[in-house]
Amino acid sequence: MTNPLLQDWQTPFRIAPFDKISDDDFEPALEAALESHLSEIDAITSCDFDPTFANTIEALEEAGSLLDRVLGVFFTVAGADSNPARDALQREFSPRLAAHFFAISSNKALFARVASVWENRDKFDLSSEQARVLMLTHRGFVRAGAALEGPDDSRMKAIKSRLAVLGTQFSQNLLADERSWYLPLGEDDLQGLPDFVIDAARSAGSGKNLDGPVITLSRSLIVPFLQFSPRRDLREKAFLAWQARGANGGETDNREIAAEILALRQERAQLLGYENFAAYKLETEMAKTPAAVRQLLTDVWEPAKAQAERDAAVLTDMMHGEGVNGDLAAWDWRYYAQKRRVAEHDLDEAALKPYFQLDRMIDAAFDCATRLFSLEFTRLEVPLYHADCRAWEVTRNGQHVAIFIGDYFARESKRSGAWCSAMRSQAKFPHIQSPVVINVCNFAKATPALLSYDDARTLFHEFGHALHQMLSDVTYESVSGTSVARDFVELPSQLFEHWLEVPEVLKTFATHAVTGEPMTQQLLDKLLGASNFDIGFATVEYLASAFVDIEFHDGDLPDDLMAKQNSVLAALGMPKAITMRHATPQFAHVFTGDGYSSGYYSYMWSEVMDADAFAAFAETGDPFDTERAASLDRHILSAGNSADPEELYRAFRGRLPGVEALLKGRGLSRT
Repeated sequence: MTNPLLQDWQTPFRIAPFDKISDDDFEPALEAALESHLSEIDAITSCDFDPTFANTIEALEEAGSLLDRVLGVFFTVAGADSNPARDALQREFSPRLAAHFFAISSNKALFARVASVWENRDKFDLSSEQARVLMLTHRGFVRAGAALEGPDDSRMKAIKSRLAVLGTQFSQNLLADERSWYLPLGEDDLQGLPDFVIDAARSAGSGKNLDGPVITLSRSLIVPFLQFSPRRDLREKAFLAWQARGANGGETDNREIAAEILALRQERAQLLGYENFAAYKLETEMAKTPAAVRQLLTDVWEPAKAQAERDAAVLTDMMHGEGVNGDLAAWDWRYYAQKRRVAEHDLDEAALKPYFQLDRMIDAAFDCATRLFSLEFTRLEVPLYHADCRAWEVTRNGQHVAIFIGDYFARESKRSGAWCSAMRSQAKFPHIQSPVVINVCNFAKATPALLSYDDARTLFHEFGHALHQMLSDVTYESVSGTSVARDFVELPSQLFEHWLEVPEVLKTFATHAVTGEPMTQQLLDKLLGASNFDIGFATVEYLASAFVDIEFHDGDLPDDLMAKQNSVLAALGMPKAITMRHATPQFAHVFTGDGYSSGYYSYMWSEVMDADAFAAFAETGDPFDTERAASLDRHILSAGNSADPEELYRAFRGRLPGVEALLKGRGLSRT
């Protein structure tokens, strides 16, 4: 039988035929795709003509289309709907893929052709995008180690292969710990919990084939449990299990894996002539240097820490007032913060949540995209990789733009977190029809599916990434969509979150799940008035992780990873009742791949820009100003990495922003 992954897909918009693909198809398809890609590389290196942009750089851009297609499907299901067969395949192919791409990036004949085009670039009549692609391609080869020789070349290959194995192992260990732990709840343990938490706990229990409700380590379930459960003993038990992910000893412990990853990254950077991995990694980012990263984090840390300490004092008094003695603990913060939110803002999460129906929030995100960018969304009935998934065709002025897939519910087969990926990226080549973009979230599944306000922000955030992918309008795939500097990639996603806060959006789409009534003006005012509630906590837990990340990668390797983490936090004066948002053994952003390594700060770097960018709309008096939206589309969303990000932002805003807009937006002050 012909492998469906290797066939020409005769499906609507050539979406992967998930109903025809089995796990047995992946290995032979990957084998064939790897072989095809190497043949295409051989054709480039054996070309009899002198190197040109067309026969070398453009040919490289077109090579590997079959491999991209197969990997697009495989990594989608491996992350969002894993099973033992897919886990095993990922472990097997991670080092092979690393070796494959290293063989290409270290191919001396290929690099010689790329270097020739680079050295003779003034002789070619290149467009600005082509010049950018050439620069990035040449720089990518150099940074990958193409200029290394002999033992250094061999060692770099071994390092990359080992890092691929370790990154996969880190991710799978974390998922295994999240799957294996749960806290059964008796009927008495449900006292004080709102219905939506009880329903989610019962659904989680059913998902584990248990008769009663359970609390799992899914963020969408454990966070509201920590907010609402009056049982301090159960909160402590759940929180400590959540914090222990990846650090429970045995086969799933990630601490030694993380230490080996850091050592290999350091060695890799030094082979390339850099002092350490942070210097290597940040060279291509907007921040450029570890010093610039620390300056940004420090500018925000002090006012955030001061606010958190003031809040801790209030919460401690509340706790003592209930007769609970001692210090405020990490498993107490969310519980008393929720009580304070009700007391000070008369805003109860349980009363608020029925207004944030998943389907209505999806509609809200689509409506904002329609008003800003003239996009239309039409539901498609096509086979997808899981029954929970939904698909839409995206058009503009009657013209097809993209396919958007949403996969919103938590399940045991899905890794934690939320992300956006492209099963097919935008480019103007015959083998690429249009982008296929996926948002994956982990919302609690219930009927109806209700979100917290933070969940709704996550939905808008990931859809901002999706817009960056779908609206991309460049020629070359390597610079399309989100293929930008890590500290620029979060700008579109974090910027789109602002439209959730627009009053008219909430008035229209925040409708009650039972009555269908829109959110009242009084409740709307309370919600927006409390938008920065507990901002000290949120900022401190994030910044702590960002500081630890940069300190791990800038300087000497720590002898003891956890001791280093603790010393960084101690030097910061970390408030006792707040923990890192991602402690080292579960810091998937940093240890499952290089994406956010030395780069977790990028969310804050991008927030500096997104606060300033939304201010550009506010200055017009219309959050849906068509001229501003067109400029955002033209200079940011459609441009991808076709120009330097500073140039793109200046083209949109006329200048670069400072940190003041961010501090103002978070309600923080330096004084």
